[in-house]
Amino acid sequence: MLSHDRPITRAWVIHPEVKSNPDRRAAEPALEEGVSLAAALPDLEVVGAGVVPLPKVHPGKLFGTGKIAELRHVFHDAEVELVLVDGPLTPVQQRNLEKEWDVKILDRTGLILEIFSDRARTAEGVLQVEMAALSYQRTRLVRAWTHLERQRGGLGFVGGPGETQIEADRRAIDMQLKALRQQLDKVVKTRTLHRAARAKVPFPIIALVGYTNAGKSTLFNRLTGAEVFAKDMLFATLDPTMRKIQLPSGDDVIMSDTVGFISDLPTELVAAFRATLEEVLDADLIVHVRDISHPQTEEQAEDVNQILTSLGVAEGAPILEVWNKIDQLDQDAADAVMTKADRTEDLFAVSAVTGARMDGLLAAMAEKVKDPRSEAELALTFAQGRERAWLFDQGVVLDETQVDDGYRLKVLWTALQQERFARL
Repeated sequence: MLSHDRPITRAWVIHPEVKSNPDRRAAEPALEEGVSLAAALPDLEVVGAGVVPLPKVHPGKLFGTGKIAELRHVFHDAEVELVLVDGPLTPVQQRNLEKEWDVKILDRTGLILEIFSDRARTAEGVLQVEMAALSYQRTRLVRAWTHLERQRGGLGFVGGPGETQIEADRRAIDMQLKALRQQLDKVVKTRTLHRAARAKVPFPIIALVGYTNAGKSTLFNRLTGAEVFAKDMLFATLDPTMRKIQLPSGDDVIMSDTVGFISDLPTELVAAFRATLEEVLDADLIVHVRDISHPQTEEQAEDVNQILTSLGVAEGAPILEVWNKIDQLDQDAADAVMTKADRTEDLFAVSAVTGARMDGLLAAMAEKVKDPRSEAELALTFAQGRERAWLFDQGVVLDETQVDDGYRLKVLWTALQQERFARL
């Protein structure tokens, strides 16, 4: 991973536009996102960027001989040390291009892994990133991963006779992955206990989701007064942050800020950060924050909706859509956006930076999490003392009668409290 005590590295971003790929992203916005990704690392200076059209992918070197020679001169003249290829590279392509250009090369997956490594804060986040990075390295094995033995405390291992270097490297990575999984299991168990404890709190959970850099953390800070790291860069937030807040209606809720989504997220990280998004699965309300000023806002929204659907969220909790950053639109565009939002149910146009038009959003949040109460009759045995105590703690018991085998209770509760009681 990139070290923060190193001098600034001069980097160049290229986006290969493969003409034969029908699913390719629009080149200029994709390049802009690639540059933003690079800018998210503190020790990189992006000294140049460009789209490189490709009729087809060359299996060994990605580009043709002429284009490789042309780019070699560009990188040499600009004193480039690192080339970021905004797309996938095979291990062979990466190795060959590094030899041709005499620079270090990272593909899109490698770059995102670097950013995740730089941003992860919680114990679970750090472990998830390490596992994702090792899974990525395992598929490549271009170089000998001798540093892994040092990370394992120098114990190392002795390979069998005739074992190849790649087999030894793969075994080293597998051992490291196994150790990380064991650590992660312990961390996840602890977090599960925390979530179980939170299930006893009768507060609804509101989860902010959205494409990376849509302004979720700025909105979170606006709503909660928390100083969450909010900066104009991709992946500013990687670990879920939770705060209890009181809505203007007087209702207490827990607000959760989550990792930003992104198109073509490396498969290693989709799996690794599923746990981070588990907070969304528990949510009683999803708030989908969009950067309405971004030229690709529709495509970004589609990416987010696909991930929510794959998580099984879309058919669960209600969703409010927030069109953020209206302060970055010209007046005519802002007026059109606000008019549409005012005429559309569950849609709100706001500026998290200035605080404009937040009242309507807050009122809708309160309305969505306000649960009508219903009466129910429960039969508890004497052994269910914990459940009985929980009901009294919640203040939902209207009447109680002791009978031969336990208690009969009449309760008035919300659907949320009923569901949490069932989990006890």
